[in-house]
Order: sequence, then structure tokens, then C-alpha cells
Amino acid sequence: TLICGARRLLYLRASGRERLPPVSLASHSPSREFSHLCFNTSHLWSLQNARDMQEDETSSLDSFLTSLSKVNSSRQRASALFHWLINPVSSENFFRDTWEKKPLLVRRQKPDYYHGLFSTTEFDRILRTDNVQFGVNLDVTSYSNGKRKTHNPPGRALSCSVWKYYESGCSLRLLNPQAFSSTVWNVLSILQEMFGSMVGANIYLTPAGTQGFAPHYDDIEAFVVQLEGKKHWRVYSPRSDEETLSLVSSPNFSQSVIGKPIMEVVLEAGDLLYFPRGFIHQGDCLPDAHSLHITISSYQRNSWGDLLMKMVPAALEMAMEEDVEFRKGLPLDYLSYMGVQNSEKNDPRRVEFQKRVDSLMKKLAAYAPVDAAVDQKAREFLHDCLPPVLTPDEKTTSVFGAPARWEDGEVVDVEAQIRAQTRIRFIRGGIARLCSNGEDVLLCHTIENSRVYHKEEPKSLEIKSEYTDAVEFLIHSYPKFVTVASLPCDTAEDKVLLAEMLYEQGLIHTSEPLQPK
Repeated sequence: TLICGARRLLYLRASGRERLPPVSLASHSPSREFSHLCFNTSHLWSLQNARDMQEDETSSLDSFLTSLSKVNSSRQRASALFHWLINPVSSENFFRDTWEKKPLLVRRQKPDYYHGLFSTTEFDRILRTDNVQFGVNLDVTSYSNGKRKTHNPPGRALSCSVWKYYESGCSLRLLNPQAFSSTVWNVLSILQEMFGSMVGANIYLTPAGTQGFAPHYDDIEAFVVQLEGKKHWRVYSPRSDEETLSLVSSPNFSQSVIGKPIMEVVLEAGDLLYFPRGFIHQGDCLPDAHSLHITISSYQRNSWGDLLMKMVPAALEMAMEEDVEFRKGLPLDYLSYMGVQNSEKNDPRRVEFQKRVDSLMKKLAAYAPVDAAVDQKAREFLHDCLPPVLTPDEKTTSVFGAPARWEDGEVVDVEAQIRAQTRIRFIRGGIARLCSNGEDVLLCHTIENSRVYHKEEPKSLEIKSEYTDAVEFLIHSYPKFVTVASLPCDTAEDKVLLAEMLYEQGLIHTSEPLQPK
């Protein structure tokens, strides 16, 4: 499918008309993305604007998010929000000096810096009003005398039983808080466009004088945001090269095998701690205060190796199909001198065998379907993504704010008029991407995703071959609005039909609210 998908898209690009060059929608290098967002002078929104706005709005996250919603580009919103998260460290310095390399501590002495993101009061409201299930949405944990325990009973996590566990010294971990908190959902959905990778979160509430988890490392880049109280943290270097930037989370460690911490700090409300995947960590509450923090995470299985795992099998399949050298048979007697049982033999045939393998491996690179493998990663990312939290302007200028309604016993204003001069753009910069499934060209998107991870199947829209130029044009035009008349379709009717289809799917919006026919 990967090979066929690449060929299908290349075939469509070579169908006889001049095509726009393929450009990746989502960079997998945040430092490059940051440079593009903050140092392109054509953007009206600059990093200095973000700094100025953040300084004005530190007391109110809601106000800051409201101000962000007025920024023209969703990519610039993501850049500004990430700057707010790690301020006063610049994003450029962070990705150059710290990202995937070492822990970072940001002390602010501003307890209300993250006020509005989440609170214990909201935790209580969620327990009282939402269907929170033990083991699915909430874990009850403890760590004492070197033993980590989970205390989840079956069924719904009602506030009475949850607070009893807390009073007895257990920690509470709220999984996927974005499913219950609109603010967390908004923040994560914006940040995912910064990283080009799923951004998730867990929330941890720990009683004073207790510890909920054993020392361990994770398979994600972790941003620990202290919301209430304080917590004592110890961070340790990876124990080996194999555990550096780990692909999987570790089991629980005993204190005797982790060595001495390279960082030991007490986080207070308004502080931030970052550490890369593979760094062992543990946190415990001091006797005089509880702790509430949210861990924002990203870059799970988003490495070069993960890309190559998709690319290499497809490259080998293509090489075997097109190059006879890959189809030639193995030596008749290779089992007699190759393999582990023969690895100590001083046999010249082993040298020749290895040379042949090395030669084929070098040739294999020429068959690597890089763009198709990246598109496959992108499709997975779009499935992982949260749906966007639309701004008021995006709602009123999209199908979600269309004037159709029931009034005085009848349906009115069902059809809004899209004309040749209507100005349109995709509703977000990272909302959709052209890919292929081997047979058809699909516009994969996130607009109908669930706030619960993978609750919905991947969402896509089949695009006719004659519309691919126009969809690419829209993708690459963002954040500019373009007229329907400027879409590179064969006929004026096709231009309107494509715009109407994308509008009705919620993927584009207009520069001004549409007027009824």
C-alpha cells in the first residue's frame, strides 16, 4: 500500500498539467518549525508580540487564549502558546540546547502563572458530573517502602470513594483530562501543531507527605507544569545508551539501581520541569503541602527509526520487484558458514557474503519511498490528533455557524451562497493533508476526531484527481484567504463544487460569514 500510494500520487502529479511542488504540511523538526513561525517577516504575528501579550495576561490563561484566538495563523498560535509554556526560555534556545538532551527547570515565583489551566476544584467537578471510570480515566496509586501499588476497584470513580482513597494517602492520576476539561483540550490541540506529533496529558494529585509512583522513565518528552502546592523531584540520567531517548517506558525501579540524581528540586505553583524520554524521575510531596500538576507530553514513537520502520520494508519490496540483484538466489552452501554457530569461523566465504549484503543495503536506499513513508506517519498523526477547539471567528465563518435553523414552523436559510469571489482557506494549518491509500487520493483530516484517543476511526475525504491541484493550492496558501475563482480547477462550476464540499465537511471557512441565498 505504501508503494502503490506513492506511485498513485506521483501519477496524479504527472497527469499532464502543471502541478504545485509537493510540500510537507507538518515538519518533524520543531526547531525548524519555530524558525519558520517566528522569523519569517511576512507574518504579522511575531515572537515579540507573543511575549508582550504573555506578559499582559499571565494572571489569566482564559484571557491569553482569547487573545490567541485572534491571531490569524494557527501555526503562530501554537508558537506563541509554547513560548508561554516555557517562558522566559526562548523556543529557539530550548530546541537547540535542551530538547532531547537534558532536563530544564523554570522557576518563576509566580504561583498564578498557570492559573486557569486546571485545578483541584475542577478535578472534583469532573468526579461529580462526568462518567470517570477506574482504570480507564483514573488510577489510584501509592508508593511506600519501595513498593508501587494500584488500588483501582471496578466501575465508576465516584467522588466519595475517590476522596476516601486520597485521604488515606493515595495519589490520583487523571488520564486523558482533555476529554473532561475544555481548557486542557484547547491547549493540547493548539500545541500539537507546534510539535507535528500527538500532544497528550495526565494530571496528578498527591496528598502531602506521600509518593504515588516508583522511579521510572517514560517514552515521551515531558513538561511537568506545577499547578498547586509543591512537589520534590529527583531526575536521573539514562543508565546506558540503550535507555537514552527510550522507545518504551520502563518498569518500576528500586532506589538501589538508579544512582544519584543529576537534578533535585522542589517545584512550586507556576514552575515548570522538562525532561527527555529515558530520564529516570520520581516525585514526592513534602509534609506541608499537597501537589497538583499536569504533565504535558509529546514525541512518542516519533523518531527517525520509527520512520525507517515504515520505509525500509517498502523499499525492499520495491527493490525486489525492480532489481534482479535482489532476486538472485543465496549461495547453495551459505548455511554451512553463516549464522551464529559459524560466527567464529575464519572463512573467506563469510567476508564475501558480508560484502554482498553491504552492497545490497547501499542499493536499497535508492528505492526508499521517503515521501510515502512520511505521509503514512502523517496519517497516523492526524488520527492521533485532538479535534480543534474552534475560535468564535472560525465558528461564525464555517459550517458550524451556518444560519440554517428551524423558525416559525419551517426550515430557513439552509443554503448559504458560495460564489466565485468568496474568499476561503483551511480552518487550521494542520487540519488536513493529501495522502493516498494506494487506489485513491484522500484528504485526511482531524475535524471529526474525538477528544478520547482513537475513539473514532481515521477520518478522510476522497478527492477526485481533477481536484488535487486545487486542494494543494489551498493547503499551501494557508494562512492566506484565496478566492474560489483562483482555485486551479478545470471549470468555474468545479471550483464552486469543491469549495462547497470542503465547506460542508467543516474543513474550510470564509473570510466573512456566508449570506443565505
